[in-house]
Amino acid sequence: MTDLRDGIRAAAGQLRAAGVASADVDAVELAAHVLGADASEVRRLMVLGGRSLPPTYAVLVDERARRVPLQHLTGRAHFRRLTLAVGPGVFVPRPETEVLVELALAELGQLPSEERDPRVVDLCSGSGAIALAVKHEWPDAEVRGVELSPDAYAWAVANRDRLGLDVTLVNGDATAECFPDWAGTVDLVTVNPPYIPVGAVPLDPEVRDHDPEVALYGGSEDGLAIPLAVVRVAARLLRPGALVLVEHADSQGESLPRRLVSTGLWVDVVDHPDLSGRPRVTTARRAG
Repeated sequence: MTDLRDGIRAAAGQLRAAGVASADVDAVELAAHVLGADASEVRRLMVLGGRSLPPTYAVLVDERARRVPLQHLTGRAHFRRLTLAVGPGVFVPRPETEVLVELALAELGQLPSEERDPRVVDLCSGSGAIALAVKHEWPDAEVRGVELSPDAYAWAVANRDRLGLDVTLVNGDATAECFPDWAGTVDLVTVNPPYIPVGAVPLDPEVRDHDPEVALYGGSEDGLAIPLAVVRVAARLLRPGALVLVEHADSQGESLPRRLVSTGLWVDVVDHPDLSGRPRVTTARRAG
């Protein structure tokens, strides 16, 4: 057994040496995982002293130092107010995607309250993070999601069922026809598509070596082939004046809005930054 405070400090140093930017946070999160506690309790125990870490902690720290994603080691990812189960085969949700959810909820808040419950479709659902967060924070919304990868779809269904959220999930291709019974009636479409340009290999080992390729690469040199194909599906789903929200790479903050405007299908095309100030989400309204 290793003293908790000394063990966490040593682990943080090991992770920093391995190039992990979030070394201090990850060392605490791994300790919380092996102790069955939350991070705040672990920090309290570090101050009080007198607790030890089991041998499994050192094993997990070694794995993290080899740049296995923290979320694969703990089996969980925090996203807004939810804790999602994740692991190999599914894209780990990122904090920057929470900006897209914030914009989606703001749009739902502007819809006339006397109309039917709002209809929301999430394309390229992955772990279900966006669809489940929207349903959790806007319970009156009717939410559906589509995910291509069978592995990711299984994670999304498991998350939905564990959280008890009434979201319809389909294992299908978001670049093909989706939910024809809702065509032209949807109030909001959210999209976090694969958008990394082909040939632009991510620098972070956690992304490059562990996120599934189907969730990363956008199918063309500019990374926009798949996003634009998915947005065409969104155009068929949305009623006139309704909003699509599309996450993108920070290098696509001008190119994606420009391509959307050029189709003639969209008006009020606006790009929004994430919390670090980088271009992150394009919103557009379906032309009437």
